[in-house]
Amino acid sequence: MDTNTIINQPFSNVQLELLKLFASNVPDKDLLEIKAVLAKYFFEKAKDAADKAWDEKGLDEKTLLNTHRRTPYKKEK
Repeated sequence: MDTNTIINQPFSNVQLELLKLFASNVPDKDLLEIKAVLAKYFFEKAKDAADKAWDEKGLDEKTLLNTHRRTPYKKEK
């Protein structure tokens, strides 16, 4: 097989790295710590994206609280 051949795998690069990590038996305490680190990482990414959108749209607390965002419903006749 050619070394430059790309093999399609059902896993992403992150999943493959996690599978390598968990190939050995990880103690439950370490597993909980790893889960906390991953949760914090994805929380920070989501928060950063929300902050960026907030800044790009020029939002502030006053505007957000005074803006009517409810779905308008048609009144029944």
